[in-house]
Amino acid sequence: MRIRLALVAAVLGAVSTRPLYAQQIPAAKPEAVGMSSQRLQLIAPILRADIENGRMPGAVVAIARRGKLVYYEAFGFLNKAARTPMSKDAIFPIASMTKPLTAVGALMLVEEGRLLLNDPVGEYLPRLGKMSVAVMRPGTAMSSEAARRQPTIQDLMRHTAGITNGNRGTSELYKMYPQGSVAAADSLTGPQFIEKLAALPLHYQPGTVWDYSLGLDVLGLAIEVVTKQPLSRFLTERLFAPLGMVDTEFMLTADKAKRIARTLPAASETGSRQVVEDRRRQPRKFDCGGGCAISTATDYLRFAQMLLNRGTLDGTRILGRKTVEFMTADQLGPEVNIDRLREYPNINGYGFGLSVAVRRGYGIAGTMGSPGDYHWGGANGTYFWVDPKEELAVVFMAATPGPTRFHYRQVITSLVLQAIAD
Repeated sequence: MRIRLALVAAVLGAVSTRPLYAQQIPAAKPEAVGMSSQRLQLIAPILRADIENGRMPGAVVAIARRGKLVYYEAFGFLNKAARTPMSKDAIFPIASMTKPLTAVGALMLVEEGRLLLNDPVGEYLPRLGKMSVAVMRPGTAMSSEAARRQPTIQDLMRHTAGITNGNRGTSELYKMYPQGSVAAADSLTGPQFIEKLAALPLHYQPGTVWDYSLGLDVLGLAIEVVTKQPLSRFLTERLFAPLGMVDTEFMLTADKAKRIARTLPAASETGSRQVVEDRRRQPRKFDCGGGCAISTATDYLRFAQMLLNRGTLDGTRILGRKTVEFMTADQLGPEVNIDRLREYPNINGYGFGLSVAVRRGYGIAGTMGSPGDYHWGGANGTYFWVDPKEELAVVFMAATPGPTRFHYRQVITSLVLQAIAD
């Protein structure tokens, strides 16, 4: 691994003591920032009807426009079985909404010259330095061929490394891969995870196919190599604490356990059992950068607002303006097959940046939006998006795992955007 300048990190890494309370973005009446109070009121009856009908347990919605908080409400139940009302400071396992946090952490190191986007992953994790690629032909056993090039740090962040989640298919190769980020971190240590990947061929030639992947988990371990500290500690010191994200972390502490949001016992559509485990009071075997964090609506809105502000919030700069522009630009050129990206109902019509889906135009997507808006969500039902053109940042938190989460991503998008008055 090339030698990096540690002095830069020491200077830029200094942070003040972490606040003990959640900081809220300054509030304003919706009309003061070009939104309609009356039209925002449509959100409540839609969500309350679904709560009453047993489709969802509850939700927290936070909306900011032009840097002002214009809507912040809790609905339904934190724990319906115990009849505990939803609280605005409810804690949610955010699953893949961890990925943008990890990407921002990596981009801090890129800005310091300690990590380079075009570097092969093996530069930082040598066991991944000679990856091969699976060859699967009907009627024949799986074989492998040499990779035309090795996966890069950029590939990890845009899901083009070929390190696809095992739950994305049923072939022999998919069954060999960890099913997802949390499954990997629950069963394997970081070194064991890397060893497992090193023993497997990639699903695709690097840089040729977008497919949802374990790339951000690998990236988190690369960050640990560069910084010589656990991912959770690095992100707390460099991102969560400076932004006042007091409830965002990788392990649920005992004093916060009563604030964790619970699912319904079973999905209303299928009757299948729903579980969002909260075993986060016990540390996982490694800090998975792709899915292991917990957060609140207020915390994540501060993160989203920082991105909307192009890297800064309340006088604290996290990333440079050009870095945020690059992160949230479409990274998928015509050489990348995006068929699997189109499988997500709220993402058809989007490209992909570094950990976030990026809208390419006004139409096609099937949801309203603006060119250049970007978003991502978590498998447990959480979702955020940023629309730079409309100066809008939105966080939707719910414990609705399974296909229901795609329904609410589309519903909340429509309910928020219809309330823009000017």
